[in-house]
Amino acid sequence: MKTGLEILQAARHANTACSCITLDQEMLVEMLDENASSEGFGVSLVASHPYLFANSPVFISLETIAAMKAVVEAVEAASALPLFRATALQWAPAVAAANFGPAGALMGYDFHLTESGPFLIEVNTNAGGAFLNAILAKAQRACCFEEGLTIDPVRPTQDFDLEIVAMFESEWKRQGRCGRPAVIAIVDDEPENQHLYPELLLAKAALEEHGIAAIIADPKMLVGSDEGLSIDGVHIDLVYNRLVDFGLDEPGHRTLRDVYLQEKVVVTPNPHVHAVFADKRNLSLLSDTSLLVQAGLTPDEVKTLKSAVPTTVLVTGDNSDALWADRRNLFFKPARGYGSKAAYRGAKLTKKVWSQIISGSYIAQTYTPPSFRRVECEGKTLELKIDVRLYTYDGNVLLIAARLYQGQTTNMRTPGGGFAPVLETPS
Repeated sequence: MKTGLEILQAARHANTACSCITLDQEMLVEMLDENASSEGFGVSLVASHPYLFANSPVFISLETIAAMKAVVEAVEAASALPLFRATALQWAPAVAAANFGPAGALMGYDFHLTESGPFLIEVNTNAGGAFLNAILAKAQRACCFEEGLTIDPVRPTQDFDLEIVAMFESEWKRQGRCGRPAVIAIVDDEPENQHLYPELLLAKAALEEHGIAAIIADPKMLVGSDEGLSIDGVHIDLVYNRLVDFGLDEPGHRTLRDVYLQEKVVVTPNPHVHAVFADKRNLSLLSDTSLLVQAGLTPDEVKTLKSAVPTTVLVTGDNSDALWADRRNLFFKPARGYGSKAAYRGAKLTKKVWSQIISGSYIAQTYTPPSFRRVECEGKTLELKIDVRLYTYDGNVLLIAARLYQGQTTNMRTPGGGFAPVLETPS
């Protein structure tokens, strides 16, 4: 029987030694076309986003996957406790106080993998990439990096599109509606200019394939009335919210905000869900063992979070000198940040950036270095960092994927990098 460390080392060995290219490019293009219901969609996407999909898989042990799922369950349990919610809402905007019921569509739990186990780096409410990764996971050949060992990729356990439709139907009912939404608006600022706009097209096609009309829209197109929300005269039942203005504070989002607060449209994810789950300051609560115990989390759940959430504190005037002195061991993130924007590795901080951090609203998180994947790209051997994301709904994992990258934070501009499928290494 292998020990836990030996199992982790086996996965690490695979990530170092395997040079298999498991991505079937022809199958990927065909499946992109099929899922988008548009011939030429796949070729166009691969050409316009050359570093969106990695050719190489990432290996993770079954035990590590189980550990990450346990972290998700513990976070969901903590976030449901009255004391935790009340504390999180103290620093949330007023719009987040109202809880209309939705759990939040397509949450993202991001992890770094270490010898000590997986570490939860952050939680995101409008996590991008799920529709793309669901297709990528199916366009893989089996890997056989060692003689006699064949490893199959982790694919969605059920039809991913059906799970997505069920998710939106659930959000609809959680806000007291009956049946299912007839029209869903997929909303983002200038959606056609977004890097992941092709994913919005895939989301639209998935909904329409299962009988729900979908419209991709800029929030400025929305019209509010006594009847609710509409676009070009079409009534909108539910908004799949991809905006990064989590409080709906910007002037162009006021129509959506007003109708949302009147409960005349279902919005998911919404300001309340972001405040309870994805505000980076909540990581300071999840790493506060005494608070979790006081809040009523079970001993096993407390133990899980204690081992998996890096110590996190809010940056204040009182602790700024101590944090600066210890900066090489820290990572700094804006409290309501997204997409790794304005996030900094402490070891590379300048005095100028530090002054911005002190005057802003930031957290300091104990730095947990990512693991690595060695890949072959254009005749060169590259060592890329690994970030693992669990896409979830209401605490249930829908999909597991990885991102390969170079640099300080994840990106989709690294040769040989991009979204990568996860392959389970057996015990």
